[in-house]
Amino acid sequence: MDIGVSIRNMGTQSTRELMAACARAVEEMGFESIWITDHIAIPPDDAEGSGGRYMDTLTTLAWLAGITERVKLGSGVLILPYRAALPTAKQVATVQELSGNRLVLGVGIGWMDAEFHALGVDRRARGRISDEMLGFFHDCFAQDEVEANGQAFLFKPRPPRPPILIGGRAPHAIERAAKYGDGWFPMARGPHDVASALPQYRELSEAAHKPPGTITVSVRLPLADPGHSRDLLDEYRSVGVDRLICGMRYDTIDEYREQLDRLKGALDA
Repeated sequence: MDIGVSIRNMGTQSTRELMAACARAVEEMGFESIWITDHIAIPPDDAEGSGGRYMDTLTTLAWLAGITERVKLGSGVLILPYRAALPTAKQVATVQELSGNRLVLGVGIGWMDAEFHALGVDRRARGRISDEMLGFFHDCFAQDEVEANGQAFLFKPRPPRPPILIGGRAPHAIERAAKYGDGWFPMARGPHDVASALPQYRELSEAAHKPPGTITVSVRLPLADPGHSRDLLDEYRSVGVDRLICGMRYDTIDEYREQLDRLKGALDA
C-alpha cells in the first residue's frame, strides 16, 4: 500500500515558504505522493479552518512540480463542474507534461451550495457536467485531433493521461469510477466503508469490460499512538486499499516534520 501525505493549500499554512518546505520534506522522506484539496469560493459564514484563503489546485500542483523531482502530485479532489472542460484539459496536460508524468488526478462533483451559486452553475447538473468532462478528457488524451462545439482542434502537448480517481461515496461515485476512472477515491469513515462497497465496484467494472482500478482513501491517523495507527494501516491494506493519504494538522514545518516522523514510525512498527 502506497502512502501519500496532504499539504494544506489553505489557511495560514498556505504560504509559499511553508508549502515548499512541506513538499520537500515529503519527498526527502520517501513518501509516494503529495495531495492538496480544492475550493474556489468559500462563503464568509463558512470559512472556519481556512479564513477563505485557498490556493488554486492546478496552479499549486504545477508550482509543486517545479520544486520537487520524484514525488507524485495529487488533487484530492478537483471539482469538475466548477471549470470549463477545454481549458481544464489543457491545464491538466500541461501539469502532467511539465511534472514528468507525476500527476494523479482525483476528481469530484462538488457539494457546497455557495460555490455553485458564486459560479452560476446549477448544482443539480453537477453529475451530468462531470460525466461530460470526463468523457472529453478521455478524448483529448487519446488522440491529437479532438472536436469541441463542432470545431476540430489539435490537443498538444498530449502526454500520457494521468490516472483519474473518482471521488465520492457509493453508489454514484463507483458507477462513475467504473465507467470513466482508473480508480475510486471514497470518503471513508473506516475500513468497513471501503470493504462494503468493493464488491459492487468490481461488478460494475466487470460489466464495463475493464479491470477494477486502484482504491485510494484519505484519512487522519492517530499518529500519537503508533500502535493504533499501524493497526488501522493494516486494516485498510487488508480490505484492498492501494493508497492511503494521511491528513496532517500543523502550523509550522517543525510540527509537520514531527507528524511525518510519527507516520514513519507507525509504518515501521
